[in-house]
Amino acid sequence: MGKIIFYEDRNFQGRSYECSGECSDLHSHFSRCNSIRVDSGAWMVYEKPNYMGYQYFLTKGDYPDYQRWMGFNDCVRSCRMIPMHQGSHKMMIYERPDFGRQMMELTDDCPSLYERFHFNDVLSCNVMDGQWLFYEHPQYRGRQYLLLPGQYRSFQEWGSMSPRVGSIRRITM
Repeated sequence: MGKIIFYEDRNFQGRSYECSGECSDLHSHFSRCNSIRVDSGAWMVYEKPNYMGYQYFLTKGDYPDYQRWMGFNDCVRSCRMIPMHQGSHKMMIYERPDFGRQMMELTDDCPSLYERFHFNDVLSCNVMDGQWLFYEHPQYRGRQYLLLPGQYRSFQEWGSMSPRVGSIRRITM
């Protein structure tokens, strides 16, 4: 069981809300979020209700202001705990939608997709094992996208507006 606490003001001040599971709409609990404390578990926090908008992966620790979790603003409207995966990780990425063109297999982290495979656009993927994070830029920077086991026929299916992927990381604990 995980536990995350949201605070309206920086440095864990102001109105707060404690959550221990999935919540598709946090709007009624607080109006803005400027700090977060993760007591246990790994979490994805979303800018909009129903797990939409910017995504932020958070692990145990203190985040005294939204820049500490790489936030673009103080808006948090939904969250979900990420179940921990024990075992191997495996993903296939493709250069075209619907699993078309050249395919590459990943079983470990990739700090720069371009340096490793000489391309930056991932238009579809198949996650066979584990949970993964796509990052917009190399070295695990920029917008983040959670990928759970399953097939993603286009980049819109993992919530992105662009096929650009700079780096890829496994979620491990």
